[in-house]
Amino acid sequence: MMRLSVRLPSLAATTTRLSGGKHFHRHRRLFSSTACRPADFTHAVIGGGVVGLAIAQELARRGGPSSSTVLLERHQAVGTETSSRNSEVIHAGIYYGAESLKTALCVRGREQLYALCAAHQIPHRRCGKWIVAQNDTQLEALHRIHAFCSDEIHVPVRWVPRDEASRREPAVRAEKGVLESPTTGIIDSHALMLSLLGLFEDAGGTLALGSAVEAITPLGRPLGSGGWELRVRDAVSGQTSTITADTIINSAGLGAVDVHNMIVPEEQRKEMFYAKGNYFSYPASSPKVQTLVYPAPEPGHGGLGTHLTMDMAGRIKFGPDVEWVDSPDDLAVSTARLPQAIEEIKRYLPGLDETLLQPDYAGIRPKLGKLGAVMHGKGFVDFVIRKEEGYEGWVNLLNIESPGLTSCLAISEKVKQLLYT
Repeated sequence: MMRLSVRLPSLAATTTRLSGGKHFHRHRRLFSSTACRPADFTHAVIGGGVVGLAIAQELARRGGPSSSTVLLERHQAVGTETSSRNSEVIHAGIYYGAESLKTALCVRGREQLYALCAAHQIPHRRCGKWIVAQNDTQLEALHRIHAFCSDEIHVPVRWVPRDEASRREPAVRAEKGVLESPTTGIIDSHALMLSLLGLFEDAGGTLALGSAVEAITPLGRPLGSGGWELRVRDAVSGQTSTITADTIINSAGLGAVDVHNMIVPEEQRKEMFYAKGNYFSYPASSPKVQTLVYPAPEPGHGGLGTHLTMDMAGRIKFGPDVEWVDSPDDLAVSTARLPQAIEEIKRYLPGLDETLLQPDYAGIRPKLGKLGAVMHGKGFVDFVIRKEEGYEGWVNLLNIESPGLTSCLAISEKVKQLLYT
């Protein structure tokens, strides 16, 4: 088994294609086989999705000249899993409990994300979101959301008068009412990840693509006090090597539970559940809709319902639904679910031409429990972001699903605080 340590990187710029047809340049940094200091890195961040990228660039930029950060990604490109297979929505933070991490980090992260977009010309748009009610039960849900936003978390929402709703979005049906979230928006998630990657590498961070973590050993007593040893397999050569780091951050997304289980004793191991969300696309020209449209939450309905979103080109997307699957590799769109999607969509978009609706893509949301998809119920599972008890230098991130993209910068800030305060 070789031991890896850093040398001056060999930078070979290549072009990587992310889901959705976007391209960006990446640099692969290679390692030598001679150790040059007690720990190869100050921070080892595991997982190169949007959250891992945000954490890595935060630690690389704020760590100081004596600090070093490596980002380990098992795929040959960053952001190829959940981060590139979602709705690309900048959420307002209105669906989660007042004391939850999801609410706190989404509300803070939203404004941080808008500021980053403005500073780095990341394509985005504050298009707003309508939550529409077709019956009295849904209208009661809108009143609860309005009270929650106004009285508890102070997120702006407003009732849209019927005449204004008919004028702005004549194709949208809302029999009982419309509640608008004006701070909701959309973003080019691939451009966001490219920007975060640039900040990371500009700060001297080391990106290790095709580097799958296979084993992790805490060193010293208490565990981790002497750093961490990680066994890493190269996806191209199959060669296994080791690196050491003073601290590790588990932000592996769909693989986060696997990483967690590498470290803890058997009785503390967890099980991951996979919620697939199917998306269907629709031409932007018929009917024209300029605002995101979500059905009001209903008791027992998984997720937020089949909602209408759009990308930066104006292409309309419907989804995601909730389909429990056994494998994170089950990414084929389930066309058998199209009739149910059509039924849900026509409740708020009656002019839908269902012949124009096409299967588009699917994404997987990591869940710590199958009931975690049922909002406002006993099955709600919050983000898990913590230093694990009994270990030093380990920040563990589990159940990082929506609104993870919106919250990514606030999550990176919290990780840094956990490590250094």
